[in-house]
Amino acid sequence: MKNDPLSSLLTFDNAFTRELPGDPNQQNSRRQIEHACYSRVLPTAVSDPQLVAYSAEVAQTLGLTEDAINAADFAEVFGGNRVLDQMDPFAMCYGGHQFGNWAGQLGDGRAINLGEIINADDERWMLQLKGAGPTPYSRTADGLAVLRSSVREFLCSEAMHHLGVPTTRALSLVTTGQGVMRDMFYDGNPKVEIGAVVCRVARSFTRFGNFQIFASRGDTVNLRKLVDHTIRFDFPHLPAPAGDLTPEIYTLWFHEICRRTAEMIVHWMRVGFVHGVMNTDNMSILGQTIDYGPYGWLENYDPDWTPNTTDANGRRYRYGHQPQIAQWNLMQLANALVELFDDVEPLQKGLQIYVDAFESGWDEMMTAKLGLNQFCQETDQELYGDLLKVLRLVETDMTIFFRKLAEVDCQSQSGTSDNRQEVLPVWEAYYQPDALTDDALRETADWIRRYRIRVQSDAISNQERKVRMNAVNPKYVLRNYLAQLAIDQAEQGDHSMINELLDLLRRPYDEQPDREIHAAKRPEWARNRAGCSMLSCSS
Repeated sequence: MKNDPLSSLLTFDNAFTRELPGDPNQQNSRRQIEHACYSRVLPTAVSDPQLVAYSAEVAQTLGLTEDAINAADFAEVFGGNRVLDQMDPFAMCYGGHQFGNWAGQLGDGRAINLGEIINADDERWMLQLKGAGPTPYSRTADGLAVLRSSVREFLCSEAMHHLGVPTTRALSLVTTGQGVMRDMFYDGNPKVEIGAVVCRVARSFTRFGNFQIFASRGDTVNLRKLVDHTIRFDFPHLPAPAGDLTPEIYTLWFHEICRRTAEMIVHWMRVGFVHGVMNTDNMSILGQTIDYGPYGWLENYDPDWTPNTTDANGRRYRYGHQPQIAQWNLMQLANALVELFDDVEPLQKGLQIYVDAFESGWDEMMTAKLGLNQFCQETDQELYGDLLKVLRLVETDMTIFFRKLAEVDCQSQSGTSDNRQEVLPVWEAYYQPDALTDDALRETADWIRRYRIRVQSDAISNQERKVRMNAVNPKYVLRNYLAQLAIDQAEQGDHSMINELLDLLRRPYDEQPDREIHAAKRPEWARNRAGCSMLSCSS
């Protein structure tokens, strides 16, 4: 359409569907699909798509103007009602290990890729609708999403980006005008909820599971095609001559995946993010956070906490176990790729690269969080380890603790012998200060004294250290209760808090004095409330 602003602004180049084998069956019916990377499928039309919120930064990256976003067709397209002429919608085929067990074919059960665009900076971006209806991979599900989970996905995608965490992005949140039946906790109490669609944006949505499905079926031919395509289009900086690529190029590629994954996990640990469902089909080949389902943020520091009710017993995906799970997932990817290598040594080396990158990244991250010049093996490993023990002595808000630690006076030659006075700068981080026993006070005070001495050895001024620490320790994160408050209001037709949080989380490291209330500890009412403590995989 000549006057369509979206068509004129978005330039599509659908390499994934153009160059990789697709499902020849055009029917949108649930089935096992072999020898194909994807199935073409159209989004399901909805009754009344309405734009609720959008990311101005993502819109700018894609080259979308404010006029285009405000045009009536925007919600029609990104709610799934209309497909632009250049789009080639499809759902990906992939498998995965879920909670440690091979699940076979999974695929995009409620995500439909609209196509790949090339922006003004010659960057390739995939546009994907989540909640736009069933696909051949939906199994027994309806392919839809509700407002509750869509608000969380939209806000967290953008919050993570502004925190500096590698992540997929979110362009828009659109309500559909239709109800969706969901049993939130799988407890036999379903109810009709507001339907919604999120437009997710990433350089690629390819996952570990995309490769695993071909390996599990012994389809090395298509496994190689997908690997070669991924390297050429998603890792264009790697050398990729014409024809089949070599094991040497595959080695460089796998090693980079291992490094990127380690960097992502270090960032998760830095900000207290818990993914909640680190199945191999939820691991991005680009080392980006993908699939914001039952995620959560550590409020009180607890390495054993998971936000996922499905994981409540085993706690496989708990905060403190995420580094090990990422390594296990990379091992499954290596197993899927082994047929492309002459021997396993390059793959084993890649797994060691992950371990080394994570360990060095962890040390650098903790050094930055404490405002030190550089990591000192002789003193800092013990200092960091003891800090994590101190954080568990009493219920301690991780985010607030590190912000308040930046205010400790480390230039004075000595602290006070009064343990309570020594701990006073971080007092606000405690949920139940009365639970601080004399022993807990003493251990915390002793750690702060050691920390002060360590800072003095670096000769850093209080102001310089505070600037450093506040640049990596956020003041504002998407606390679980904040997201739930926004959801509560949105379900009553008031979307203002979604946009308020979106704006707040654009500057998570800044003080923003007029928004201080959003930096507060989790309120007591939210301790065990659904959506504020744990969530299910249900949308």
